[in-house]
Amino acid sequence: METWVGITFCAAAFQTVRFMLQKQLSTVALSAAGATFARFVFSAPLVLVLLPVYLWATSHAMPGLSGAFWAYAMIGGLAQILATVCVVLLFKRRNFAVGITFKKTEVVQTALVGLVVLGEGVSPGALIAILLGLGGVLLLSDMPEIDGNWRRRVMNPAAGLGLLSGILFAVSGVTYRGASLEIASDDPGLRALVTLAAVATAQMLALGAWLLWREPGQVGHVLAAHRGAKWIGLTSMAGSLCWFTAFTMQNAAYVNAVGQVELIFSLFASVLFFGERPTLKELGGIALLTISVLALILLV
Repeated sequence: METWVGITFCAAAFQTVRFMLQKQLSTVALSAAGATFARFVFSAPLVLVLLPVYLWATSHAMPGLSGAFWAYAMIGGLAQILATVCVVLLFKRRNFAVGITFKKTEVVQTALVGLVVLGEGVSPGALIAILLGLGGVLLLSDMPEIDGNWRRRVMNPAAGLGLLSGILFAVSGVTYRGASLEIASDDPGLRALVTLAAVATAQMLALGAWLLWREPGQVGHVLAAHRGAKWIGLTSMAGSLCWFTAFTMQNAAYVNAVGQVELIFSLFASVLFFGERPTLKELGGIALLTISVLALILLV
């Protein structure tokens, strides 16, 4: 198994645990933005400590950072904040496994974003896989408990949040890869750490300022919830470092496709920890998306 595949599996596992913790915090004490901020405020300091330690241990000098690096990094950071807020809001509407599946629509969109931003193309076979994945999304977005015709049932807030989070996560993944490629180093670990340090710090400061302005008291609630939130920070740092390292080593479409193993992890979490049971229709949608991802792994 190639190194980047194993790293991506680790990233998916850490991310599943983080979303489980965020789901619990968002339903107990924090707003969606507050639960998202918990991820950054408890992870950015860890990254800022880890980077100089890594530089010292590997005898590397801090690389120079171009304007293109900062543009990619800041766009990716903003897109990730908005995407994470969408996912936390989504957890309030659908069960955990389906929420993660909605979020993972990023896989079938990353290839398109990568083509536009980095010129990484998509084959005709991959396009068929993307359309298959779209069918899975439509099954998952259909909420029969809403009265009205099929259009109203498919075009509901849960579907909108899921699709929007997928688009935003696709943008963040591609731009993070773009940022890491701007760093003049052959060490994927260094490129990942430098990119993550820049992004996580900017996210912490920006979202913290937003909360102080728009949601007074939420920063205090996040800090007061440190017993649970600190684990969000730890799993976030570990997962993000794995994602960023994989993005430096391989096309973002491949990385996100392999990352769909998170679907399996989330199903286990949904059943074992939250006592939730996906419906047959939801399982069908998950199956279609899984087939789509497997096809992308073979074809992209």
